[in-house]
Amino acid sequence: MEVKDHRQRVAAERRERMRARLLAGAMSRVAASGPGAMSIDEVIAEAGVSRGTFYKYFPSPDALLSELAVEIANGLIRMAEPVVLNRSDPAERVACGIRVVARLAIAHPLAASCLARMGWPGAEGPHVLFDYVRRDLEEGIRQERFKPLPIALALNIVTGAVLGATRSMLEPDCVADFAEQTAAAAMRALGVDARTAERIAYKPIDAIEIAAPGLLAETLPPPSVGTIKKSGPRRQV
Repeated sequence: MEVKDHRQRVAAERRERMRARLLAGAMSRVAASGPGAMSIDEVIAEAGVSRGTFYKYFPSPDALLSELAVEIANGLIRMAEPVVLNRSDPAERVACGIRVVARLAIAHPLAASCLARMGWPGAEGPHVLFDYVRRDLEEGIRQERFKPLPIALALNIVTGAVLGATRSMLEPDCVADFAEQTAAAAMRALGVDARTAERIAYKPIDAIEIAAPGLLAETLPPPSVGTIKKSGPRRQV
């Protein structure tokens, strides 16, 4: 029984490594030319596997792209969550999450380029993004920190803010505090008054460490993303 369990564990680990190779190959191709231009041949060449191997893991290129978007979103959210949980106020959690995820995406250029080209995965996907953000939005509405918006609309505000910040922060002339400006704008959209939104959005946050292995940690990760402090002059969003 012990030998059988060991073999099953080794086989599962081998399958996961192969899946990760295919996802990494897809990430590289999507970042370079966009999801519409990605082909199976490019992915298998990047991963160094056969077409048959590809189809053992993904039924189609669309299925691969869907899983890639979920994998990136999950990786970013899991790295951000320990920092977000340091805040007790749900409004501060949401603002902190927007800033941290946007900055983590930019710290992983391939991930940021993929998100900018593919967008965030939909709410129906098997990923942690909507579970975590929904938790804080629902709590914020219960505490009257946010106005009583439909949760679907509130989620769109947050995910749209992260994606918009990521796209803008890829541009070389983007202002240094764009993530903070975006968080403040999202807070106002959720019903927080302008002064409080500004204070929350620029509250210093802790350094973020990459704590667990995964697609992002294996794709040119930085050792950390430094503490984000209140910066100099800023413009209204």
